[in-house]
Amino acid sequence: MKRIHTDGACRGNPGPGGWAWASGLDSYASGCATHTTNQRMEVLAVIEALRENSDDPVEIVSDSTYVVKCFNDQWHVGWLRRGWKNSQGRPVANRDLWEQLFELVLNSPRHIAFSWVKGHSGDRMNDFVDELATAAADLQRGHHS
Repeated sequence: MKRIHTDGACRGNPGPGGWAWASGLDSYASGCATHTTNQRMEVLAVIEALRENSDDPVEIVSDSTYVVKCFNDQWHVGWLRRGWKNSQGRPVANRDLWEQLFELVLNSPRHIAFSWVKGHSGDRMNDFVDELATAAADLQRGHHS
């Protein structure tokens, strides 16, 4: 199973943001948005990772509990059952991105797993995608290997 690390960054939240994914130090991509939030960039990083790595079973490794718990704790089941309302009865934030991600994950014939890693804890690949996402946010341009 291919491991893909993802991360999102934002300066100001909302503000200029960046996202990144990497399946190794030589296979990665990053991108940016001029006015966004950290959570949007976290979700977009996973969307972009799955779009670019569409053939293999994958494990998405993220420091975002927002992303990981959505699938591992099945938040998405309640959101869909309640008509895109969260557990407090409010509209689910970032629905436009979640809809794209659900299409890639929930309707996929391939196995997609989600794992959480503590951010800024010395995990080499998490630090790498953090650097890529932060640079994309700061410079407002992405990179692709």
